[in-house]
Amino acid sequence: MAESTVAYKCPNCKAPLSFKPGDDKVTCEYCGTEIDIATVDAMFEKEQERAAKAQAEKEAKWATEDAGGQFTAEETEMMRQFTCSACGAALVADGNTMATECVYCGNPTMVPSRFDGMIKPDYVIPFKKDKKEAVAALKKFYEGKILLPNAFKSNNRVQDIQSMYVPFWLFDAEITASAVFEAEEDHVTETEDERIIDTAHYDCSREGCMSFTRIPVDGSDKMDDDYMDSIAPFDYSDMVEFSAAYLTGYLADKYDVDAEASVPRADERIENSAVGQLRNTVTGYDRVSEKEHYIVKDNGSVSYAMVPVWILTTKYEKKPYTFMMNGQTGKVVGSLPYDKTKALLYPGAAGIILLPIVYFLAKALIDKPSSGMLWGIAIVGAIIGAVLVRMGLMAQLSNVAHETHADHYLDEGSFNLTERDDTYLYTTTRVERKSKKNDD
Repeated sequence: MAESTVAYKCPNCKAPLSFKPGDDKVTCEYCGTEIDIATVDAMFEKEQERAAKAQAEKEAKWATEDAGGQFTAEETEMMRQFTCSACGAALVADGNTMATECVYCGNPTMVPSRFDGMIKPDYVIPFKKDKKEAVAALKKFYEGKILLPNAFKSNNRVQDIQSMYVPFWLFDAEITASAVFEAEEDHVTETEDERIIDTAHYDCSREGCMSFTRIPVDGSDKMDDDYMDSIAPFDYSDMVEFSAAYLTGYLADKYDVDAEASVPRADERIENSAVGQLRNTVTGYDRVSEKEHYIVKDNGSVSYAMVPVWILTTKYEKKPYTFMMNGQTGKVVGSLPYDKTKALLYPGAAGIILLPIVYFLAKALIDKPSSGMLWGIAIVGAIIGAVLVRMGLMAQLSNVAHETHADHYLDEGSFNLTERDDTYLYTTTRVERKSKKNDD
C-alpha cells in the first residue's frame, strides 16, 4: 500500500498545529482552540487510515471485461445493422425487420447491411406491453395536465410509436463504505441580557458493508440518460438468458457506450446511496455535514442486458417531443409543452382568490395594522401563492429526472455497520445580546 503523510491541522480553522513541550493540550495559534493531545493523536491516526482507504478506492476496479459474450455464427446471420442516413444512429434488428422511420429523427430512409462485431448480451427482458397498450398509456399520461395545450392532444401522431430493445449495463457490487461527518450540538444558557450558545463539535466516523444488485446504466449515447433513469426500475424477475429470437419484429439499439465508460455513473449512484446509509446513523445532533468519504469495491461485476422500450417522437409547433414507455411495466416518461395563456390565467386566478383571504388573515392576526400594511401583506401573499401554483402545474408536465442514487438496488438487509465512533473535538461559544423593548 502506498505511504501517506497527514498534516496536523486545527479542526476548527484548518491552520497548522504544533505540540508544545510540557503542555497537555494543543493550542491553535490562530483561533485559540484547545484540544487534548490524546484527542489529536486519535484524530490524526484516523486521518492516516482514511488516506489508506482513499488509495484502496483508487485501486478498486470493475470487472467490465466480463460483461456480455460472443454471438454464434447462426445468431450473427440473424442480425442486421441499420444506419440512419440522416442522423447516423446505429440500430440492430433481426434480418426480417425493416425500419420505415428512424425513432430518433423521423427520417424514413433506412439502409440495411450485414451486422457483425456486437457483443452478445447476457440477458434480455422481453416486451410485455404491445403497441395498443403503449398508445393507451400515452393518452393516460396526458390526463390531469391542466397546462397542456388542447391542440397537442388532438393533433398528436400516436402512430409514430416504435418498439426498441435498448442496451443496458447492469452493475453488481459488494462495497465497504466509510465516511466522516462533522456534527454540532448546541447548549443554550440564557441570562437577563444575553443568550449564550456553547456548540460542541464532534468528529463522527462511520464504516459499513453493503451490496447492490443490477444497477442499470444505459449503453446508448443516442438515448437520453435522464429518460432511461426515469423509466426504471425494471422487474428483473422477468429477465431471461439472451436469445436473438426475442428481437424478432423489433428494432434493437447497438450500444455505443461501453461498460468501462459507464462506470462513473454507476459509481456516482453507489457512492451517494452508501454515504446516505452511513449519514442516517449519525443522530442526536443539531447539525451534521459530511467531511469526506471513501468507497472500496470488495467485489464488482457487470452484465449486459437488452431491455424493452416504446419510443414516441412527435412535434408540436415545430418543436420535437419524445416520450418513452417501459415496455415491461408500462411506465411512461416525458416532458409535455404548456399553454402560455393557461400558464398565466390559472396562477392569476389563484392569486385573485388568495388576495382577500390573506388580507383578512393578516387583519385578524396583527394588532392595529394600517390599511397600507394589510394590502402590502395581501399582495405579497397572493403573488407567492400564484408562483407556487404555477410551479405545481408546471411540475405536472414532466416526470423526467436525473437519478443520482441506487437505493432501489440496495440489497435488503445487506447494510452492516461495522464502525461507529463519535469523538468530541472542542467547544465554541457564541454570545447574542437580547434586544430590550422600549415601552411607549
